[in-house]
Amino acid sequence: MEKVLPKGGEYLIAETSCENIFTPEDFNDEQRQMGETTEQFIENEILPHVEEIDKQNFDLIIEGMTKAGELGLLMMDTPEEYGGLELDKASGMLVSEKIAVSGSFSVAFTCHVGIGTLPLIYYGTAEQKEQYLEKLTSGEWISAYCLTEPGSGSDALGAQANAVLSEDGKHYILNGTKQFITNGGFAELFTVFAKIDKEHFTAFLVERSYEGLIVGPEEKKLGIKGSSTTQIILDNCKVPVENLLGKKGKGHKIAFNVLNIGRFKLGAAVTGAAKGALADGVKYANERKQFKTPIARFGAISEKIADLTAEIYASESLVYRLAGLLDEKLATIEKSTENYYEEYLKGIEEYAAECGIAKVFCSEVLAHTVDEVMQIYGGYGFISDYPAERYYRDERINRIFEGTNEINRLLIPGMILKKSMKGELPLQAEAMKAFETLMTPSFEELDDEILFVHEKELIKNLKTLFLILAGAGVQKHMQKLANEQEILLTAADIAIQIFALESTILRAEKHFSTVSEHKQELLRAVVKVFAFQATEVAGTAAKKGAFYVEEGDTLTMILSGVRRFAKYDATGLLSAKRLLAKAACEKEKYIFSL
Repeated sequence: MEKVLPKGGEYLIAETSCENIFTPEDFNDEQRQMGETTEQFIENEILPHVEEIDKQNFDLIIEGMTKAGELGLLMMDTPEEYGGLELDKASGMLVSEKIAVSGSFSVAFTCHVGIGTLPLIYYGTAEQKEQYLEKLTSGEWISAYCLTEPGSGSDALGAQANAVLSEDGKHYILNGTKQFITNGGFAELFTVFAKIDKEHFTAFLVERSYEGLIVGPEEKKLGIKGSSTTQIILDNCKVPVENLLGKKGKGHKIAFNVLNIGRFKLGAAVTGAAKGALADGVKYANERKQFKTPIARFGAISEKIADLTAEIYASESLVYRLAGLLDEKLATIEKSTENYYEEYLKGIEEYAAECGIAKVFCSEVLAHTVDEVMQIYGGYGFISDYPAERYYRDERINRIFEGTNEINRLLIPGMILKKSMKGELPLQAEAMKAFETLMTPSFEELDDEILFVHEKELIKNLKTLFLILAGAGVQKHMQKLANEQEILLTAADIAIQIFALESTILRAEKHFSTVSEHKQELLRAVVKVFAFQATEVAGTAAKKGAFYVEEGDTLTMILSGVRRFAKYDATGLLSAKRLLAKAACEKEKYIFSL
């Protein structure tokens, strides 16, 4: 019997079996070897030079990229026919995670292998790939992506850069300014978006050497100081007509599809960065003594360590569950299919909401991690001689690029509701059932012999709550709901917490019977700690959403539903936190690493 793959967003209305998700514990030997190779490369070739890289010694980044190319780390997504590895998404996300601890180098790397190279892979002609791919996958050339402009960020289609065909028909003449271009200072190939005749939004492959391409000065940034960020100025820049990428007027497809990929890879990268920051924080907490006692033993510090461990476990579980969804979907597409990459990108777009969730949730876990790690360091965390200061500065950009977290939060419910309106998800029918439960008290007793039975019931209840609020929002505003951003943001927060918590529970359940008794206790603890956190976040969002969408008796009814469905008995929470913190302090790292 053929396995039915879940649709994007379907997790909100369907139960998922733990056997049907991918987790880090499922990596095969080849994937683990790829992770170890990446880890050793970063440890030996990049980390010793982090301080020099942060002083903008770009030669070290270029050297590092060349070495990465020699190891095959720049060709993960490149088709085999062009000498690439064409790895699955889980492997690519693992590499992104391992690279992330390298700070500014990881920004250059991720931009190059992601938004810098993927447009060429997905939309380039055979001739374009022959001309450029080998240079990019070897590290001989580094790439950049030029979408943002001084006046257009989230509104990418509002770009003002324009292109006109030359009189002889051999070149497009590009004019305009691109802003915040990562790798701008040393990239040799730029994917540039401009409107042909100020109308047709189109992508072009532009070489650094082309007449009229001017690289602006380096921006002075708060963080990721060792990465290159410049303006790219197009002053009658002559681009050969054969360097138009994709189709005229279809640049938006390239821009948005590549950003979907950037979002889930960013989710993996920030998860890796969070693991690294936590490990440093725990080591420092063990070394730093106050009142002749390591501060790690104080409850105020150990609670931070426990909370961060639980959040990172959730982040990791979410990211690799998404990797599994993507890989299963993409595996259904025959490589011999005509317009293979068009179908491939549709496969990724199916899970666009989940890609947005990964970007938002994981970047905010990193934000919380570095904030608490700085707090653990105390005054020393504010001094640049210690790593906490760099973690804190470098983190901030992750909630801005690849689409701000606000934009992604708006996209998540927007894309899910769009699927409903197209008839792809029966959200309306499920919302009606959810409303009925408000008037139907439940007397069902849970079987405590079932593993994580209370957390599974919690997931079921939070899904009901999401459907009640989404249904109320649609009923009140109909098509105009897209303009009610405050309501959409609350819906997004509930949807995000559901996906993160469900991923956490399913992962722990899947491997529970295969681990030691001590590890089982840690899994119970991490699920309990995160379930409590997720319930608090989702419950607060639901209460706010209720006041946004209703009033009078209906509001009273929905608020009673919030109290009923956003409820979790976290008995034993303190013991669970102390268990996680103790294990983390003993290992001096993220304890669920393979």
